[in-house]
Amino acid sequence: MEKWNHTSNDFILLGLFPSNQTGLFLLLLIIFIFFLASVGNSTMIYLIRLDPRLHTPMYFLLSQLSLMDLMYISTTVPKMVFNFLSGQKSISFLGCGMQSFFFLTMACSEGLLLSSMAYDRYVAICHPLHYSIRMSKRMCVKMIIGSWILGSINSLAHTIYALHIPYCQSRAIDHFFCDVPAMLPLACIDTWVYEYLVFVSTSLFLLFPFLGITVSYGWVLFAVYHMRSKEGRKKAFTTCSTHLTVVTFYYAPFVYTYLRPRNLRSPAEDKILAVFYTILTPMLNPIIYSLRNKEVLGAMKREFRVFFAKKE
Repeated sequence: MEKWNHTSNDFILLGLFPSNQTGLFLLLLIIFIFFLASVGNSTMIYLIRLDPRLHTPMYFLLSQLSLMDLMYISTTVPKMVFNFLSGQKSISFLGCGMQSFFFLTMACSEGLLLSSMAYDRYVAICHPLHYSIRMSKRMCVKMIIGSWILGSINSLAHTIYALHIPYCQSRAIDHFFCDVPAMLPLACIDTWVYEYLVFVSTSLFLLFPFLGITVSYGWVLFAVYHMRSKEGRKKAFTTCSTHLTVVTFYYAPFVYTYLRPRNLRSPAEDKILAVFYTILTPMLNPIIYSLRNKEVLGAMKREFRVFFAKKE
């Protein structure tokens, strides 16, 4: 760090792991997780696109979730791996801005998309007779486009602000990617106004959707409890519990990280929590949705029948 040229516009990413054998082992683990996430999400997109039985609003939304997760993990992990293996921790000013923009876009868009998925399950279980009207193809497309547009606008505003902050201290970001809150301690101006805007933005895109999801699933569980069909109750409970697992893994560490005041945050803790929503969640989502979903497992057997035939 001492050798860094402070006249440069580039930043330094201090990274997640130490430069030793332990760090290399953990990096190889991250690369393996990245591989699983890439294959898993790509497979989900492939299956949902090709199998006619999965051409429903729920799976259409799920394919978008897989696409977001694929872009999400690709925004942070490749650069982190390259920096560790090459020994170069720098990232250009423009590169940092691009990484921040795509990270925030995926984060906000996925938060909104998960709430749309919760609404889909709420309508399907609590108002099944109105499902085809409330969750028409047109409405589904509007939800998806809205998630992307709102996430991009919010991300653009944060990124532009971050790139226009005067940085007069060390340009070393104590993180493994260009996370805007991690860049604020490097600023030579008071950023309390922006920190308040981060609080508002996190509430709008993460906290309120999470509370909405919680309320909707409260109604869903109430409706499931009063179902007469045991098979229908079991299927509904499996679908809802799967989505709740994904939601908890994604929202909990994200909200906890971004809603805390700066004086209660630590770089080490922030980096560990970031691993959950930037690396682990994109890998777990396709696994959770495939292993606990008979329709997806059936589609896998139909599309990859050659592999399953050999296995049998």
